[in-house]
Amino acid sequence: MTGTITVKGEGTANAVPDLLDLLIGIETRRAGAAEAFSELGRTSQAVVAVLRDSGVGDRDLRTGGLGLRAEIVWQDGVQRVSGYVASTQLSARLRTWESAAAIIGSVVSAGGDDTRINGLEPGFANPAAVALRTRELAWADALAKAEQLASLAGSRLGRVVTIDEGPPAPSPVPVALARAAAVESVDLEAGEASVSATVTVCWELHAGP
Repeated sequence: MTGTITVKGEGTANAVPDLLDLLIGIETRRAGAAEAFSELGRTSQAVVAVLRDSGVGDRDLRTGGLGLRAEIVWQDGVQRVSGYVASTQLSARLRTWESAAAIIGSVVSAGGDDTRINGLEPGFANPAAVALRTRELAWADALAKAEQLASLAGSRLGRVVTIDEGPPAPSPVPVALARAAAVESVDLEAGEASVSATVTVCWELHAGP
C-alpha cells in the first residue's frame, strides 16, 4: 500500500548586499502655492543633478510621488492658511556601497533644509543567485526530514508528488534615517543579510526498507 508524506523544508543563506536604494524626500514650505511648487522644482533638480554627477543613471532614478497642500492653522477660532507645502519623493539606486555615504552627503548639501533621508534599503544586484542557494538549502532540509521520518516508520520514499514554494522571504530590513544634516560622517556598512526560503514537498511513501 502506498501512502504519502509531506514535509516543509527551510533554508537560510547569508549574503552581502551589493546595492543600496536611497529614499529621498523633498519638502518646501512657502507663503504661496506657486512659490512652494517652483522651489520644489529647483531643489529637486539640484538633488537629481548631484545624483547624476555621482554616477547614478536614469534607470536607477525614480520619482515616487508629488504633492501640494495648504498648511492650516487655527487663529481666534478660525481656520487660516499659513502657507503651502510642496513635496516629492525620489528613489535612487546606488550600486556601490563605498561611495554611498559621500553621495548621501552631497544630496543633503544640495537640498539643504528641504531634504529628508527617508530610508536606506539594502539589496542584491543578482537576487536570483541568492534565491537559488536558499532553495537548495530548503530542499536539502525537506529531504533529510522526510528520509528520517520514513525510516522511523519503516518505510522508504518514492517519487515526488507535489512541490510548493513558500512566499518570498522579506528583503533586507530598511535602515531608516530621519532628517540628516551631518550625514557625511555616517559610516555605512553592508554587513550580511539573511535570506530565507521554504519549500513544502510531498513524496509517495512505500512500505519496506
